[in-house]
Amino acid sequence: MENLRKAAILMLSLDKPLAAEVMSQLPKARVEQLTLEIARIDDVTKEQQESVIDEFYKMAGQRVPIERGGLEFANALLEQSLGAENAGSILENVRQSMSSVPFGFLAKAGADNLLTFIPEEHPQTIALILSHLPAPLAAEVLGGLPSNKQLEVIRRIANMEQTSPEVVRDVEQSLESRMTSSLNQQMEKAGGVPLVAQILNVADRMTNKGILEALESEDAELVDEIKRLMFVFDDLLKLSDKAIRALLQEVDNSQWAIALKGASEEIKQKITGNLSQRGAELLKEAMEYLGPIKLSEVEAMQQVIVDTVRRLEDAGEIEVSSGGEAEQFIT
Repeated sequence: MENLRKAAILMLSLDKPLAAEVMSQLPKARVEQLTLEIARIDDVTKEQQESVIDEFYKMAGQRVPIERGGLEFANALLEQSLGAENAGSILENVRQSMSSVPFGFLAKAGADNLLTFIPEEHPQTIALILSHLPAPLAAEVLGGLPSNKQLEVIRRIANMEQTSPEVVRDVEQSLESRMTSSLNQQMEKAGGVPLVAQILNVADRMTNKGILEALESEDAELVDEIKRLMFVFDDLLKLSDKAIRALLQEVDNSQWAIALKGASEEIKQKITGNLSQRGAELLKEAMEYLGPIKLSEVEAMQQVIVDTVRRLEDAGEIEVSSGGEAEQFIT
């Protein structure tokens, strides 16, 4: 028998004034838990009552006839111990707890979110969670589990009998706490100058220009920081020849061949102009040899080169200023 149930039986075994006095000495959270358990009790056997009293008081004697539990009794007990106003507040929380469905907060979480948290759990824990979800959601989550774990979970759901309410609450609270913590961390990481730069990078030029001009009159330093993070492939034209040569040492000819497929003639000339005559010829041959290539592959390779520019900047080998000009450092 769980300790919380024993405490509830003990309260029901005492005269109301004495039970009220005991409860008045407990923390509010414990009072709510105990009241919820009292409200759940319909009746208690004489053997259970005697066992609880023997355990807590270690005494024999005449037993007080136990009264039935229920919300009405719980309310009367609370009013005597905490007053009508406090009793009403606690009892409302108890009613909500009694009517709430275990793991109800997961109903709108979505299978993708759940699969972020539960695949590493023990199959028995996953089985407990899925058994409390709507069937369509449970099926979707089950389908996202590794095949070896799917069988284990299904077998445990099939063999699952009654589960202690305390165990259900513990698993529910643990999962809710971890999900809330993770979501808070994601929210903390959201926003900021990097996100503004990403958004403006993909905005059309008129929108981009209008926003930055309007913002510059209010916070020029912020605009500089945004521009610094907005380096895109077309900005290679703004790099110095020294910076381009440093970049050429980091990017293979085969990568340049793909990236330059979708580039303007100015950028192609900027790159080939910093190669030897033989190097420029080899690059042109590589581009011709490729033939037609998907735009998505070209854009992906251009992004690789942009990332290389940023890596060189982070390493201090080149500097990309707010205006886009870059200079190479001599070490």
